Amino acid sequence: MYKAASVGLFRTPATLLRLKPSSPPPSSSLVGSRSISFSRSCSVWQRSGVGSSGSWRYGSGWSSPISLRARIRSSASVIERFERKMATVATENAFKDILTSLPKPGGGEYGKYYSLPALNDPRIDSLPYSIRILLESAIRNCDNFQVTKNDVEKIIDWENTSPKLVEIPFKPARVLLQDFTGVPAVVDLACMRDAMNKLGSDSNKINPLVPVDLVIDHSVQVDVARSENAVQANMELEFKRNKERFGFLKWGSTAFHNMLVVPPGSGIVHQVNLEYLGRVVFNTDGILYPDSVVGTDSHTTMIDGLGVAGWGVGGIEAEAAMLGQPMSMVLPGVVGFKLSGQLRNGVTATDLVLTVTQMLRKHGVVGKFVEFYGEGMGELSLADRATIANMSPEYGATMGFFPVDHVTLQYLKLTGRSDETISMIEAYLRANKMFVDYSEPQKERAYSSYLELELADVEPCVSGPKRPHDRVPLKEMKSDWHACLDNKVGFKGFAVPKESQEKIVKFDFHGQPAEIKHGSVVIAAITSCTNTSNPSVMLGAGLVAKKACELGLQVKPWVKTSLAPGSGVVTKYFLKSGLQEFLNKQGFHIVGFGCTTCIGNSGDLDESVSAAISDNDIIAAAVLSGNRNFEGRVHPLTRANYLASPPLVVAYALAGTVDIDFEKEPIGVGKDGKNIYFKDIWPSTEEIAEVVQSSVLPDMFKSTYEAITKGNPMWNQLTVPATTLYSWDPKSTYIHEPPYFKDMTMAPPGPHGVKDAYCLLNFGDSITTDHISPAGSIHKDSPAAKYLMERGVDRRDFNSYGSRRGNDEVMARGTFANIRIVNKLLKGEVGPKTLHIPTGEKLYVFDAAMKYKADGHDTIVLAGAEYGSGSSRDWAAKGPMLLGVKAVIAKSFERIHRSNLVGMGIIPLCFKPGEDADSLGLTGHERYTIDLPSNVSEIRPGQDIAVVTDTGKSFTCTARFDTEVELAYFNHGGILPFVIRNLINSS
Repeated sequence: MYKAASVGLFRTPATLLRLKPSSPPPSSSLVGSRSISFSRSCSVWQRSGVGSSGSWRYGSGWSSPISLRARIRSSASVIERFERKMATVATENAFKDILTSLPKPGGGEYGKYYSLPALNDPRIDSLPYSIRILLESAIRNCDNFQVTKNDVEKIIDWENTSPKLVEIPFKPARVLLQDFTGVPAVVDLACMRDAMNKLGSDSNKINPLVPVDLVIDHSVQVDVARSENAVQANMELEFKRNKERFGFLKWGSTAFHNMLVVPPGSGIVHQVNLEYLGRVVFNTDGILYPDSVVGTDSHTTMIDGLGVAGWGVGGIEAEAAMLGQPMSMVLPGVVGFKLSGQLRNGVTATDLVLTVTQMLRKHGVVGKFVEFYGEGMGELSLADRATIANMSPEYGATMGFFPVDHVTLQYLKLTGRSDETISMIEAYLRANKMFVDYSEPQKERAYSSYLELELADVEPCVSGPKRPHDRVPLKEMKSDWHACLDNKVGFKGFAVPKESQEKIVKFDFHGQPAEIKHGSVVIAAITSCTNTSNPSVMLGAGLVAKKACELGLQVKPWVKTSLAPGSGVVTKYFLKSGLQEFLNKQGFHIVGFGCTTCIGNSGDLDESVSAAISDNDIIAAAVLSGNRNFEGRVHPLTRANYLASPPLVVAYALAGTVDIDFEKEPIGVGKDGKNIYFKDIWPSTEEIAEVVQSSVLPDMFKSTYEAITKGNPMWNQLTVPATTLYSWDPKSTYIHEPPYFKDMTMAPPGPHGVKDAYCLLNFGDSITTDHISPAGSIHKDSPAAKYLMERGVDRRDFNSYGSRRGNDEVMARGTFANIRIVNKLLKGEVGPKTLHIPTGEKLYVFDAAMKYKADGHDTIVLAGAEYGSGSSRDWAAKGPMLLGVKAVIAKSFERIHRSNLVGMGIIPLCFKPGEDADSLGLTGHERYTIDLPSNVSEIRPGQDIAVVTDTGKSFTCTARFDTEVELAYFNHGGILPFVIRNLINSS
């Protein structure tokens, strides 16, 4: 069995210290006692060792040989404390006295656990459940060095410490990746091995030291739709486009220990996590502790619906966690969200989550946990909870947490977890005060702030046309749409002249007469993890399709319809219910098992439809059951994008337009010539519940997840070299060795200010990571397209930016390449260009950046509020770094993106409250000097920093290095160089 080095040498200028791990190794199996066994020829799961039973297991090794907290403290007093501690550091847990046996009902014990009740501290009783998970982790890992008793005390005293934004360490139990973010993560690990090698150290030190699950789910595109053969055809194209990427990931699964790769066609990462990978409680070598996970997809939060603490981090942050670095985080505030009552008939979980998203966005929850409670919890299925938890990024929270209760246990049973495992989970969580039993009187828990929602007040709704939190009640949709046509260009406006709002464009669609107008639906997609984990809304969509078929309604053939389930279980219950037949008749054939339309993998529209839209400047619409509808994300030609429940997606596809009042206007004419209305096709809550009860069965989950471990023929035929160092192909347009460590030495570069930098871009509010680093299609005239064509890549083989994340040359050219980006330097002009200030030329952003770099000039970015919102996209930080951006000055940052900027050595600064570029009179034509101390010990998290311009204007910003850990990363030029130097300093 592979074992990570259990001890390591840590060097300070004066002293050497031998460190020992202080926490248990990762799980040696999957959920509880579940193990995985299959033929040797299959490499879906990395074999890291064989136990006495011959089962396949994760490798051992939980604790890093290097303590992040042992290296990052930058002040002189902390360094002195290090040196005093060097010879006497504790090697045993400071809370060993509360290690308690958990007995089995029939005798014996499940294992031992660190008992929170044994602390006899009344403050714990009022802690939110989500904070108790952080507390248990700190106690279990407390060695008074990596994690101190003071850290534990901070968490216990959460009511008093959380408002002070104190820093705590946290060790997640595992890391979760999808392939878009997984490829660059594995690229970085491979590159780090090379760097270790060049610096004369052992490259095999670069290995995940916590379990890493990577699910390949983001590469499938909807090339083929409305076809019985769509799944096979799209998968064949997926493998043709991505063979090199998939081979690289398969190499990673054999080259790196502790890495598990689930092959394409298995489902969406979050649904696989929810239905299969989630442990809820680990039982590792007799030590019990809560499951927790960080993932490189912002919607990792879906697992919070299962009572597992999980949230999204940037790829570079996840890589450090993989390498055993404890995460440093600010102890968050927790918003208590009380649910009461129950949803009305016909109201879906999607309607609920869009309502919750709007409420929380208005309340303000960025950087906080949201914890749900109240008697209404019993009315929400686990899938409903997961739907709400999934959209945490859309309402801005770190996570939306649902503590484990009886509903959770029922779901674990439904999805095939063993009875013994479920008994162990319940016994542990009850014993450690982490289980909610709503049949018992509830103790009051303290929260930072409170919200309440009466579920009966939720009404059918959609969100759009450009942001997920712009909720529109269904009954107001028509009037809201006309307001959007009238309004000036913005989040709720298209500025279409009155005289052209009703124009109709007629065209020929494969010999049939067709027509579209503003608001016509051209894409209707049941997609994304948000809803496909939820049988009630999925089967509800099937019932809408069935009723429409029976009444004679048909989706127009020029509407691109698709159904992309999150797991194979969906296929089984659709077939069991008989509803897939009716979905097929409406064009909603299954197109693949992965994240499609929601990330821009919607495929091309028919040429006749594309021409009708483009030639006539039509505001075409997409309606999708996803979670993201930012501009340019779903498809370049759909400027209006609405999030809706799967049944509503089918209804809008049937209507063919978003310009409809479902209460008053007919959807269409039935086979008997009568008008058919929305109420005629909408299923009742009872109808849906009945089909869910009869069609969703435990055996479906068991058989589905037994099958994914076998891979599929295309995956199993991939052959990869058995080497630990990757052989980079300089001609590859998918996998390229990045330049991050090209000139790296063992001496940290130290902090750097900025002198006379030009403004590369000047933005307003709500610039998303989609704007900064698109994941969708590569525009034919873009610098990335030019790069690919120069290397012989045909336009039809461009694939997407997301699929080429393993190539820094493509991704640097794709940075700020979103076709809907608005840059104030171009006075409101839409598109991926900017003004090169010295010459006055209008250039693509990449070309302007290269011109600045060639002339030896640094650049900065000016921005408004919520800069970097959206997906946790590491390339949104890597790309600007490669373009030469040294600082971003914004009104506010999204949590993950700000952290990622620091991780790539970019300075994040915030304008003072009430100030922004406009109020300060900044145009972006100035040159900027940011004066940072040259010694990192003189920089403090949140300190004031002076910014001076060459026009004489100066202002003060807040340095958004939020923790000492981040300052250490910045001192080293980024998180990855920091990790490499620390690993080399160990032996």
